[in-house]
Amino acid sequence: MILQIQQNEQLALVRDSARQFAREFIMPYVMEWDDKQFFPVELFKKMGEYGFMGILVPERYQGAGLGYQEYITILDEISKVCGSIGLSLAAHNSLCTNHILSFANEEQKEKYLPKLATAEWIGAWGLTETGSGSDAGGLATTAVQDGDYFIINGSKTFITHAISGDVAVVMVRTGNKGDKHGVTAFIIEKGTPGFTAGKKIDKLGMRASETASLFFDNCRIHKNQVIGEVGDGFVQALKLLDGGRISIAALSLGIARGAYECALRYANEREQFNQKIFDFQDVGFTIADMATKIDAAELLIRRAGHLKDTSQKVTKESAMAKYYASEVAVEVSNHSVQVHGGYGFTKDYPAEKYFRDAKLCTIGEGTSAIQKMVIAREIKKDVP
Repeated sequence: MILQIQQNEQLALVRDSARQFAREFIMPYVMEWDDKQFFPVELFKKMGEYGFMGILVPERYQGAGLGYQEYITILDEISKVCGSIGLSLAAHNSLCTNHILSFANEEQKEKYLPKLATAEWIGAWGLTETGSGSDAGGLATTAVQDGDYFIINGSKTFITHAISGDVAVVMVRTGNKGDKHGVTAFIIEKGTPGFTAGKKIDKLGMRASETASLFFDNCRIHKNQVIGEVGDGFVQALKLLDGGRISIAALSLGIARGAYECALRYANEREQFNQKIFDFQDVGFTIADMATKIDAAELLIRRAGHLKDTSQKVTKESAMAKYYASEVAVEVSNHSVQVHGGYGFTKDYPAEKYFRDAKLCTIGEGTSAIQKMVIAREIKKDVP
């Protein structure tokens, strides 16, 4: 019981810190960044000072040394104010940084983790290609060994922080297509000859989270930059995405909560026919559904976080959390626009931005269809 109280107290402190940070450093600039599709690098440097850029990284590598429950809480609070910032925070923590933390050797960890955890460097992670999205085993980007080096050619697309990132972990084919041991993960630093970024992609939502392509033109990478063994990259990526799904679920939770809260405020302020519109049964019941589904989503996410924190298998549970929470974010943000009526279709109220940002959650790090495929595959193992 004492331990539980201590954990609850720590979680409350973490929530207060993230909430205050979001209100002070993010909220005043949300629409400006969205309109200009501006990626606020300095904001992420500031988040590094608060420990938000190395949440799961042990203190010996200058990280915060926290667990998934704290990670979920921070993402929830940040994303409630701005989904774009939450997305970039998630990508940095759960993909690039966590890939190195989970699978790199000690020399690589000591070199890269302190820089990533303090936001001295911003991280990117590259798996998706133009011709292989959900089909992650069909990578066309190749690495051919040449003595102590690998020569990489090809490209990656939809990469968060492709332009501003200082280092990227990328999955490249070193074997045959479709071979789960035919992909290798490399750490590639910005400025490496033959390694460049494309132009920023103009997106519907999540506009302040930078997205672009990465290009490799006879890019020479030393074998010391391989994470794990040659051929381990695909298996590493699949394991990493179990945790990544929790990240997107927490991101979805924050967006849903933000959309819900602005709808609740508006419904209790707006009057029609001499009463608050909340008191119309249709509106009140709609908001009741929103609240219920948000709570259900959080329970799924917290369960998955508990399994990660206790080193248990989480494949099914994280897929369930990501699938349900992302779909709830879309549904709740849609309802939020509807509750606002005509004002919900304008940029004078935040509902439209939650609506635009939410859709990405059902696509990134595995579409809803992929999540259902993973869930179905896992529950089939339980057939008696």
